[in-house]
Amino acid sequence: MPHPETWMRVTPQGLYCVPGDFFIDPARAVPRAVITHGHSDHARPDHGHVLASAETLAVMRTRMGAERAGAVQQAVGMGEVVTHDGVQIRLVPAGHVLGSCQVVLDWQGSRIVVSGDYKRRRDPTCAPFEPVPCDVFVTEATFGLPVFRHPDAGAEIGRLLESLRLFPERTHLVGAYALGKAQRVIALLREAGWDRPIFLHGALLGLCGLYESLGVKLGPLEPVPMPGKRGGGGLLAGEVVLAPPSAEATAWVRRLAEPVICAASGWMRVRQRAKAKGVELPLIISDHADWDELLETVAEVQAPEVWVTHGRDDALVHALGLRGIRGRALHLLGRGEEEEDQAPAEAAAEQPA
Repeated sequence: MPHPETWMRVTPQGLYCVPGDFFIDPARAVPRAVITHGHSDHARPDHGHVLASAETLAVMRTRMGAERAGAVQQAVGMGEVVTHDGVQIRLVPAGHVLGSCQVVLDWQGSRIVVSGDYKRRRDPTCAPFEPVPCDVFVTEATFGLPVFRHPDAGAEIGRLLESLRLFPERTHLVGAYALGKAQRVIALLREAGWDRPIFLHGALLGLCGLYESLGVKLGPLEPVPMPGKRGGGGLLAGEVVLAPPSAEATAWVRRLAEPVICAASGWMRVRQRAKAKGVELPLIISDHADWDELLETVAEVQAPEVWVTHGRDDALVHALGLRGIRGRALHLLGRGEEEEDQAPAEAAAEQPA
């Protein structure tokens, strides 16, 4: 039985399956690609042939246009097995965002699982992560430090609702990434009983509409209105507004009534990062596995060898070695650039001794 390192290679384009002649989440256009999910650090435009979940292909078409989402687009259902040049390809849920998947590859009795990005917490907007036993597990390590232990997301939403109760004269502006995080925050607000319209920055409207079209119910959503007069403001007191994380630094924010700047991100665990960004109400809501979940996942998949694609790979590789698991840092380029921008030095500064 061949070891996966004999048939999977790290190349400048990304992780390459030699017998199947395809890449997984390549960093630039290639003839044949398997895509784990729609974030732009994993889903690049202009591939020749793209294999992905139907939802991921829909996200790619929405974000980059149908003509750039792959010359040939092959939608594969979760759990369906596709054989290409002797390599069996199976997609299983990763729990990261809608349509996100792990890629399970079997060749000549050897199995490697490429996780893409994943989380282990419940998310009403996407299917939960499914562990798959394998010979090699390829994992992310975005939050690969012991300081990162995410609180319950519902409790964080409770903090937002309490702030709304305390400051009804102010707009609560939540910075949330457009794909996955925004829809999850909306769904969690609905579960907590917030049934009023949620107002959206224009950059979030398209993907929220796509989620709705794919069966994820988000309740009443409205675009943030234009002021009645030039330079006018004071809009949406007591309401929830979602926007890209960068929106609070633009003139757009002047429309809102004395906004409470909030941010929904795993990086809000890092106090100086929240302070530097002017975040008044940090909400620690992450779409990535935390430190304990990374280690629990490795134990569940029972892989004797783990390859780490990005994040704090050094800390995770060290922790795996202490558990008798061989760890290897892949140093893939271009990962983690979009949905959770990296801040490892700040995180390490807060790590307890």
